[in-house]
Amino acid sequence: MLKVQIYALIVSTVILLGVLELVRSGRLKENYAVLWISTAVAMIFFSLFKNFIDKLGFLVGIYYTPSAFFLMAFLFLTLIIMQFSVAISKLTERNKTLAQELTILKTRMNALESGGVPDDKTA
Repeated sequence: MLKVQIYALIVSTVILLGVLELVRSGRLKENYAVLWISTAVAMIFFSLFKNFIDKLGFLVGIYYTPSAFFLMAFLFLTLIIMQFSVAISKLTERNKTLAQELTILKTRMNALESGGVPDDKTA
């Protein structure tokens, strides 16, 4: 059993170091890294204190440890999906705003090129 904990600790530490390297190199933004770092730290904690996940599962009525683990994994994935949904929503709104601004600028540019005066009411 100690061998599994050592492997889990190594994998968790590698994940944490990988996330930190992605942040350092600029390939992962800090606001997305918070959830990943929190998860890696939680994985390290549960690797070190296996009995804690048993007790936590027991407190919420889960008597089979792997079920508690899968519940936590499901909650983590739900948080990731929510975080990405919020980011996609923001990007969609920003994309719409940029397209509208680009249309206004093109209309004004075309009016200037044709020798007319751009009219703010038509743009």
